[in-house]
Amino acid sequence: MSEATNTDPEPVVKRANQVSYESVDAAEGLRKGVLLDESDGAPNFAIRRFEIDAGSEVPRHTNAVEHEQHVLAGEYVVGIGDEEHTVSAGDSLLIPAGVEHWYRNEGDEPGAFLCAVPNGDDTIELVE
Repeated sequence: MSEATNTDPEPVVKRANQVSYESVDAAEGLRKGVLLDESDGAPNFAIRRFEIDAGSEVPRHTNAVEHEQHVLAGEYVVGIGDEEHTVSAGDSLLIPAGVEHWYRNEGDEPGAFLCAVPNGDDTIELVE
């Protein structure tokens, strides 16, 4: 084993009550909580938890960075490129950088998913 250097990350345990959730401006009924990111010392990736209310939609958009997602709860539609997919708890998705995507929760229950993205700048562009 090598010795830790000043640039090596420190272990972090962030408790659920330390995560605050905020509404996402571009989509009514969507909330985001940052579970871990560079502000917590995570050197490469951020993990966020999103909650989408029943009856809510997230408009078609692109991101400058890839998204890896894992569905935690509910059932909802994810549009990726030219296809729509109904997803539910246990499903995982890869949305490559620059690919148009959107969300629609047509059900009676809220949906929730984890989303991992690389740290750094991410430009979000709404598609009309």
